[in-house]
Amino acid sequence: MHDGEPAEYPAEQDEARLVVVTGVSGGGRSTVARALENVGYYVVDNLPQALLLDMAELAMRAGGAARRTAMVLDVRSRAFSTDLVGAIRALKERGHQPRVVFVDAAGDVLIRRFESVRRSHPLQGDGRLADGIAAERELLAEARDQADVIIDTSHLNENQLRRRVEELFGGEDARRLRVTVLSFGFKYGLPADADFVIDARFLPNPYWVPELREYTGREPSVSGYVLSQTGADDFVRNYAELISATTSGFEREGKRYLTVAVGCTGGKHRSVAIAEELAVRLRQALLSVNAQHRDLGRE
Repeated sequence: MHDGEPAEYPAEQDEARLVVVTGVSGGGRSTVARALENVGYYVVDNLPQALLLDMAELAMRAGGAARRTAMVLDVRSRAFSTDLVGAIRALKERGHQPRVVFVDAAGDVLIRRFESVRRSHPLQGDGRLADGIAAERELLAEARDQADVIIDTSHLNENQLRRRVEELFGGEDARRLRVTVLSFGFKYGLPADADFVIDARFLPNPYWVPELREYTGREPSVSGYVLSQTGADDFVRNYAELISATTSGFEREGKRYLTVAVGCTGGKHRSVAIAEELAVRLRQALLSVNAQHRDLGRE
């Protein structure tokens, strides 16, 4: 099938385990490769065509993550030949079910892309950009005709192309944003990977309550004390709503991991209790969430 439609496979092949990516230079192969990595594929870039079958056999024997393998073929490879169709046929004869993706774009778009980065076309030689593009199209004509999926990137930006690939190969779970709610202590420094930083130090500190001091925010006695304080429930609810409101936008922009850092002085009581409760609220909003505690045990 063409125009971005996934090919039909038998029931046991519903998940494409082997993807072969090729297409014109400047069409967006590298973006396709990164998108496939984002949804869990083991990506082999610039693979010599002669090694297609060997790589497919290795991936099947390896199992695990390597069972979902994408191989990117680049016309710039010295090992590239014109018989890509024959190589794909050999894969099928050995029992593999490769899905072939061809990335294409209009000639004027490719010229603008090459000129914007001041690069020559790999097949241009001493001629013009248009000559290199035409030579490559001729080299890849049969491969394009036999592709299962053709993605025309002429009017797609990088994020739109990535989303197209994720729609075809990712599945809903792979495209979902994963949220980590991370408690920490300000006195140990801010988490370097935080997307949101939330300060829970406005709440009374259980450290100054003798019967709570030795416990952590995971204990019901400490958690109950923290969450019962004036403003605590509004604090958690409002942040849960704020974070929930941003997730669809982050997903559209290609972000797959979001870190929400909740801090208090030492990362033992208030931040831990708030982080655990915030994780619960976000799960109730149907987000994929886990809670972690960076500085728990340091005091």
